[in-house]
Amino acid sequence: MELTLIHHIAIIVSDYDKSREFYVDKLGFSVIRENHRPKRHDYKLDLKCGDIELEIFGNKLTDPDYSAPPARIGLPEWPREACGLRHLAFYVEDVEKVKAELESKGIFVEPIRSDDYTGRKMTFFFDPDGLPLELHE
Repeated sequence: MELTLIHHIAIIVSDYDKSREFYVDKLGFSVIRENHRPKRHDYKLDLKCGDIELEIFGNKLTDPDYSAPPARIGLPEWPREACGLRHLAFYVEDVEKVKAELESKGIFVEPIRSDDYTGRKMTFFFDPDGLPLELHE
């Protein structure tokens, strides 16, 4: 068996419209597909992220069948986290430049620091549901 490439990463969000605006309008991911799934009472948004896809699943707050998914555990202080996806890390050429771009769009970004193991510059910011997103040189 040879598993060599991640095809996609799926993210469940609490507010589809808010997350769509964050990932598409603020972060700049391009839309591959966008579908309403009536049987599941949700929406699925496929975004291009380099050679992989990000799948965003969520409901619109205006949907009469809206039911919020449970919140993430252990954020923002991270004292103890739940099992599962911890964060997404995006490679960037220049952490300072991308941090400034995000902040110009009203997104809070933590101070830049050095990765304890690689020595590379890195920082975190968060999506609307508190999912940690990392910038890493």
